[in-house]
Amino acid sequence: MSLNIRAATNHDSALVFSFMCELAEYQKLSHLVDATEATVVAALFGPQPQVYCDIAEWDGEPVGFTLWFLNFSSFRGRHGIHLEDLFVRPAHRGHGIGKAMMVKLAQRCIDNGWTQFEWSVLNWNAPSIAFYMSMGAKMMDEWTACKLSGDALRELALRGQAS
Repeated sequence: MSLNIRAATNHDSALVFSFMCELAEYQKLSHLVDATEATVVAALFGPQPQVYCDIAEWDGEPVGFTLWFLNFSSFRGRHGIHLEDLFVRPAHRGHGIGKAMMVKLAQRCIDNGWTQFEWSVLNWNAPSIAFYMSMGAKMMDEWTACKLSGDALRELALRGQAS
């Protein structure tokens, strides 16, 4: 069996969108998906892409993906990677595909002089937490993730218009 990890191309937009939907279903978050294949094309393959995607192929068959973007450490003064999504189709788990995709991103950080590789994991996702810890990841319990979206995001934005 052979594994190949490659950068996604614009011909992969339907595949990337499919992986995104499969991940949302696995995370029980399908109700939050409002992305479309068109938004994937614009984000990944537009004139100034700010998000990137790698596709994992097992014997030529697409079986997983990573979606990531650059972050920045003000303390270190350099970029790093924020992994937004890592997904391997259930039938192909246990073959080291996820680990290989993580290794590829870590190598990209080192090769570019970037100082960090970060991501979030759902608290209930014990298999993923164990997987990440097996690679040396530290759970950052001293940090709490914050998020504004939907109505809360719109309401905050409108506060600037009121003044």
